Amino acid sequence: MSVRVCVLGSGSKGNCALLATEKTRLLIDAGLSCRETYARLAKVGESTGGLDAIVISHEHTDHINGLRVLAQNGNLPVYISRATCEAVRRDDEIRKKLTKFEYIAASEKFTIRDIEVTPFPVPHDAVDPVAFTLSVEGIRISVVTDLGFVPEIVKQRVKGSHVLIFESNHDLEMLKLGPYPWDVKQRVMSRHGHLSNNATAAFLTEDFDGAAQVLVLAHLSETNNHPEIARLSAEQALAQRTRVENTKLHLASQTRPTDVFRF
Repeated sequence: MSVRVCVLGSGSKGNCALLATEKTRLLIDAGLSCRETYARLAKVGESTGGLDAIVISHEHTDHINGLRVLAQNGNLPVYISRATCEAVRRDDEIRKKLTKFEYIAASEKFTIRDIEVTPFPVPHDAVDPVAFTLSVEGIRISVVTDLGFVPEIVKQRVKGSHVLIFESNHDLEMLKLGPYPWDVKQRVMSRHGHLSNNATAAFLTEDFDGAAQVLVLAHLSETNNHPEIARLSAEQALAQRTRVENTKLHLASQTRPTDVFRF
């Protein structure tokens, strides 16, 4: 068995992750340019060809910036909710040049070859945002970013994950004192914005089941967070748990891919 997971990039300038098996290679979101996506695949030893599909969580630019060229170059189907697709197709180039859309719906499982995908709703200011749990040969990967709080459905869906990619977007004090306009700060802090380090720490302390061998903090703000602040917050939260001895903490970056996690 060979299952490989890599976060190619994560942050406000672009989000994309790779899940690969012996039969299937798919991208979760396409927020990096096609050129940058290919460069990062090559950097971690992955071929830039032979991708099978792209799965899209929501329509914000940092999740679809490279979608048109990536899908067009590889002739790839795009798995996306109908409402999100309509939002994406407001871009004239996407509307004109992409036709291979496969519609998905929150809480309805679908398969891409040997990978079972379960999208589930998250609270974010997009038309129909979802997160994903992906399962293959007993390995479970959850990708949860872009949410303003952690509802019960998220807590339940991520249980039993071997890999958990989870948002830790901002430090509250850095955000409050930072350069963003007040209306943007309010959006980020809202229940349809992004998770703070504190909110992620509360999840890790109270609701994380400790099953994940790999925990990746994702979507860190370059302006309103610092990797070591996010890391320390998560480490302190995990230290309060008794069943996390096997959990290895990693941080996703906007500028470089993570390690390739292999199962």
